Amino acid sequence: MFALCRTSKTIPRSLVLCIRGNATVTVAPNVAESTILKPTTSAPAAAASDLPVTTEDATTKGRKRRKQAPKRPDISLSTPRKWNRPLGEGVVPAYDLALQELKKDSAQLKKEAAQLRKVVEAKEAEFQALSGKLQASKIPETQQAIRQEMDALDAELETKLAKLKILDVQSDINLPWIRWQVNNAMADMNSVSHRYLVEQKWRNDGDLDLLMERLYQMNVVPDVLPVIKPSLDLHLIVRARPAEFIEESKIQTHVEPGSFVKPKQTKVPPKLRVNVFHTDTRLYTMLLVDPDVPDPENQRYTTFLHWMKPNIPLSATSPHNLIDLNTHTKYIPPHPQQGTPYHRYVVLLLPQPPLGASDYTLAAASRAIAGKPTSVHLNIPVVSIEQRLGFNVREFSQRWNLDASKGGGAHMFREVWDEEVSSIYKSVLGQEEPRYGRPPRMDAYAHLKGKKKYIL
Repeated sequence: MFALCRTSKTIPRSLVLCIRGNATVTVAPNVAESTILKPTTSAPAAAASDLPVTTEDATTKGRKRRKQAPKRPDISLSTPRKWNRPLGEGVVPAYDLALQELKKDSAQLKKEAAQLRKVVEAKEAEFQALSGKLQASKIPETQQAIRQEMDALDAELETKLAKLKILDVQSDINLPWIRWQVNNAMADMNSVSHRYLVEQKWRNDGDLDLLMERLYQMNVVPDVLPVIKPSLDLHLIVRARPAEFIEESKIQTHVEPGSFVKPKQTKVPPKLRVNVFHTDTRLYTMLLVDPDVPDPENQRYTTFLHWMKPNIPLSATSPHNLIDLNTHTKYIPPHPQQGTPYHRYVVLLLPQPPLGASDYTLAAASRAIAGKPTSVHLNIPVVSIEQRLGFNVREFSQRWNLDASKGGGAHMFREVWDEEVSSIYKSVLGQEEPRYGRPPRMDAYAHLKGKKKYIL
């Protein structure tokens, strides 16, 4: 074995080697240091893998190797992994006893849920029978009496379905393999317990708290809408910055609510990804608005509508990535005006009103047909370029009965002007770019500065 004492990129005529053992080495002049050195002695020849490796080898060409982040194992519903016990049977008796108790408790709760499910099915059959009588009856008084009976039965069903949901969740969430599946991206959104754990992770681990903090800190509430209560986990994905692409090989990046984004990153439509927690298919209207556009004539700020898509069907089992969003009111890239402070860009998923009711219920969701929306389809017209400036989100929500206080999704990011905005005005908007600035400070003594200070 040899230990190289490197002093320069090439080895001079004088031998610059520290030789261990009795081996002798023959070195030609001006031989590159990374050249494999072969001993010319009777000692056993060293394998290529036994030779010392220098920091500056032929692959890096003198550059320092970049540390690669460890890659997470590819675990998902399409490539699932089996849960293995952290401790084998008999290693820790207390652990075995705990698992037995958890399984026993789960079996008992599942038995109670099965009994309650039979009661719910019987009540639902009674409800459907009353619905048939209502359609067959022609007498108004009889119809009124049937409707009252159906309302009372529907309220009873709602209570039992809520209890059934609690039993289904409690029967699974304490089992370690259920939590392991959810934590390792193998959540099955058809399962009540999996949906519950995913939603609680969003609500309790800080993601929802961060979103609400940014919405209120930056006055999105009440500047855009008076109340926003998200019920969907909405994510925004844009182009990665050059530094992220070079250092981490990222092409896209998730945007943290309230963070700053470059105009070049949003020149193409961002991708929206959402986690939904209801089983029935509901319709939502997506909006992207900028509430910080200057309105110098009225000395205030107004709103610009950048993007809109109504009637987006969403459910717990629908694809997480929203597609075909640019088929209604086309996307216009954010373009914060020069001379203005940062602009807030707010993405909203507003729930459309339910069919034949004032609110969504578990009973209506249990009767829903897979893929058939339980929301009203809205014929919202396309907003023209001229109507986008001055778009009033509150009036729009009131007109179409879109209530953000009853759920939906929300996200926001910020941008400031840079040179890319000028190209957006020229190539996309086809308009002359406006420039704003602070008004000059009034000089109270301007009328005196031209006069003589002393009169003789």
